[in-house]
Amino acid sequence: MLQMSTAARIEPAELARVQQIVAGISRSFEAKVVGQSRLRETLLISLLTGGHVLLESVPGLAKTTAAQTIADSVSAAFHRIQCTPDLLPSDIVGTQIYDAAQGTFVTQLGPVHANIVLLDEINRSSAKTQSAMLEAMQERQTTIGGQNYSLPSPFLVLATQNPIEQEGTYRLPEAQMDRFMLKDVLDYPSPVEEVEMVRRIDAGVFSAEATPTAVAGLDDVRMIQRTVRNVYLDPALVHYIVGLVYVTRHAEKYIDPALACLIEFGASPRASIAFTQAARALAVLQGRDHVIPEDVKSLAARVLRHRIILGFEAVAENIPVETVIDAIVGSVQTP
Repeated sequence: MLQMSTAARIEPAELARVQQIVAGISRSFEAKVVGQSRLRETLLISLLTGGHVLLESVPGLAKTTAAQTIADSVSAAFHRIQCTPDLLPSDIVGTQIYDAAQGTFVTQLGPVHANIVLLDEINRSSAKTQSAMLEAMQERQTTIGGQNYSLPSPFLVLATQNPIEQEGTYRLPEAQMDRFMLKDVLDYPSPVEEVEMVRRIDAGVFSAEATPTAVAGLDDVRMIQRTVRNVYLDPALVHYIVGLVYVTRHAEKYIDPALACLIEFGASPRASIAFTQAARALAVLQGRDHVIPEDVKSLAARVLRHRIILGFEAVAENIPVETVIDAIVGSVQTP
């Protein structure tokens, strides 16, 4: 039994206000996007923590619509960048343009200077462009002509990968993927959801005039992020989180050797940090001011799937990383 602190970390009125805003964002999402409840949860966790998300799916599963809807719901600046092999770092962060009339160089900021940035098919951009984008994600600033330009707050990146096309792509290095707080893998909608999607298109739900009304502002988002940081996380749960990450590095001692031998590299300490941040946000989404073990377990795949590196044997035997993650979660005692 966890020993919860008797001191109130979050005022009930503050939690109620956060719940009201989050509920409004969820309604806007559901009005535009059919199904995709886990995508909604992942994007809300990203918004509540300021963490970046990597989304993997085939085209046409409403990733752009979902990101645009979240941005419209909180009056956030939204930019979508279509990644291609010829995309340059300056196309993302910005550049200096010579103004002949003034005889000086003028800085033109790139599309990364927005609150929510969608990097569509990030693996299609070159390694140099990926590096520039990921540096902006980490440092929260860009450098143009020797001058630093801070990125707006809040700032979060949603990057997508198309797993079915490999031609003309540049695989993200493992160290760079680690900078994404979560990785979610989306599946096709059910037949019922697809029928509803077609009905909404016919009804004009996705027309340009059907922009959702903002239910909050950027000040509200910053307030929610401060609230999330105050969610109570019991020390026993911190040890549980660190234990899960530790097992990824020493799996041969804890899980079936046939699965443990598939792991080439385990997760870094960034995984522990991502667990604590995302679990606090998930607790708030469920109306609680404290984290429970189920929050951590439900996030395990999203936190670890891009941080555990499997060898070629896993590909040859068609063993997904989620199978290894399930074994790891099952090997650590729940507090």
